[in-house]
Formats: sequence, C-alpha cells, structure tokens
Amino acid sequence: QVQLAQSGGGLVQPGGSLRLSCAASGRIFDDFGMGWFRQTPGKEREFVAAISGSGRSTHYADSVKKRFTISRDDGKNAVYLQMNSLKPEDTAVYYCAADSGGTYYGPDMREYEYWGQGTQVTVSS
Repeated sequence: QVQLAQSGGGLVQPGGSLRLSCAASGRIFDDFGMGWFRQTPGKEREFVAAISGSGRSTHYADSVKKRFTISRDDGKNAVYLQMNSLKPEDTAVYYCAADSGGTYYGPDMREYEYWGQGTQVTVSS
C-alpha cells in the first residue's frame, strides 16, 4: 500500500514563498501521475497542479500559473510544490495525491488513489 507523507507547510507573509514536499513509501511511484490539491473549511477540494508519471508534462490551475511549480524526484520518491508570490487566497490545507495507473495528471481528484495527510499553508500579514 502506498503511503504519502507531507511536509513544508507553515505561515508566510503575502509575497513570500514556501516549498511543500510529498514523499512516498510502500510502493515505488516513479511512474505515477502526481497532483496537488487544496481545501479550506466549508469549501470543496480544488486542483492546484499535477505532473505526469514521466515528469515531462505539467498542468496548473489558472489561479496559480506563473507562481507555483510542481516537480518530482523519482530517485527520492518525492514530489514538490514550490509556491512563490503567495497571496492570502492561497491559504488552505494542501494535499498531495498519486495515481497508480500512471497515466493521469489532471484536475479530477477522483482519478487519484492515494492521498497525503495534508499540511496547512497560511498566508497572512
């Protein structure tokens, strides 16, 4: 069974940066599509970014384009989300997710079989 462990959340001022990490164990996921999602209280979970199993293709929500970058390091079984120019509306619990099928790297959360525990990101002055 795949387990995803997240780290890197915290409090940051508007305009600041954070890097989220997601490390996998239990199964090798070097060919898994990987995604990042976020959720605030009372809101539906929303797509942020995704990367293909090969790492050659990425997809971003319009709200984070040009500010966030998703990447992966298969040697470390890890995926990252670099977040720059953070805004208060980026405040949320962020989750990483994995598609064991290895083909999906898009916004539909139903396509992902494994999920991390979530980590809080708060952007506030």
